[in-house]
Amino acid sequence: MTDQAIAGLNGMQLGDKKLIVQRASVGAKNATQNAAMQAAINIQVPGLNLSGQSEGPATDVLCLMNMVTPDELQDEEEYEEIVEDVRQECSKYGVVRSIEIPRPIDGVDVPGCGKIFVEFSNILESQKAQNALAGRKFNNRIVVTSFIDPDKYHRREF
Repeated sequence: MTDQAIAGLNGMQLGDKKLIVQRASVGAKNATQNAAMQAAINIQVPGLNLSGQSEGPATDVLCLMNMVTPDELQDEEEYEEIVEDVRQECSKYGVVRSIEIPRPIDGVDVPGCGKIFVEFSNILESQKAQNALAGRKFNNRIVVTSFIDPDKYHRREF
């Protein structure tokens, strides 16, 4: 997970600066202290909520994050193109039952907006897709993945 976070955050544009993220160099004399500090670090990325999603077991519903922005989902043609790209790529790893990409609505906080949810026919296919897609680049962004509860997915509790 650490390497995934590093890959996703390194090079990210923050205002007029570029974020540089790398593993800490642990010196021999401070190894214990540095290791304890490294374990206590908690990275928070605005808009990226992984709590409760990555902790659970694998399911047949995969959540793809950091792939699209709400602005990209506004345009109908661009939205359809994204859906088709995701369907085509995910179909390489199994049968895609459904895809949900919540779109922004003016004045409404849409749950899951900016995330892509892909339902596969079984857990093994979902895991294959996660292994292949996590850490890959899409639209110059590093893809972050997690599994979500299928019941929540079907109730659209994103």
